[in-house]
Amino acid sequence: MSAAPLGLGLLLAGGLLAVSLSHADTLYVARRGWHIDVGFAVDELQRPLGSVAAEFPEARYVFFGFADRRYLMSKHHSVPALLAAVWPGEGILLATGLAASPAAAFGEPHVIAIPVSPEELGAVQRMVWDALSQSQADIMGKGYAGLPGPYSGSLYLSSRVRYSGFHTCNTWAAEVIKGARLPVRAKGVIFAGQLWGQVRRLVAADRTAASGVR
Repeated sequence: MSAAPLGLGLLLAGGLLAVSLSHADTLYVARRGWHIDVGFAVDELQRPLGSVAAEFPEARYVFFGFADRRYLMSKHHSVPALLAAVWPGEGILLATGLAASPAAAFGEPHVIAIPVSPEELGAVQRMVWDALSQSQADIMGKGYAGLPGPYSGSLYLSSRVRYSGFHTCNTWAAEVIKGARLPVRAKGVIFAGQLWGQVRRLVAADRTAASGVR
């Protein structure tokens, strides 16, 4: 799939930006307040990232987000802890397993489903995998891969990627989405709205292109 719109039939249905293209894998993008996560259906996980399914035996979908390790691991999410995240430091991934659909979990207006080829999906998943630290990658799939996350069905996974005020959770998500050869800009993306707006415009442009060829 090229970066240009291909008439993929992206539809706005019941608030969920969804896809009507058959025989395509799907890259899910979810807005979670300040953060953008990327996700995949468990049955579309490819190796080596597919090993994460063993950590979430009841899950149908798995989402990944990037964050500042110091902030997430701090006991008190105070203003000083938030300001400290501006300075470069260790990153961390939060993996979330979903038994329900992404729309049910995050709310339909906050989920975009983008059709991609298996090759493109594999490239995106490889970027997520490559964000793991080597020690984390070595124990994935053994049922004890990470520290318990902030809620049931979530795990913290150590990362080799550094976090800073100029390379935030949303910068990382933009880089991952761009890995599917989608026309998304990662440089300068700091806030969720900067990336979410790009993805929505991408969907809108494709819907316009699709309607123009009918």
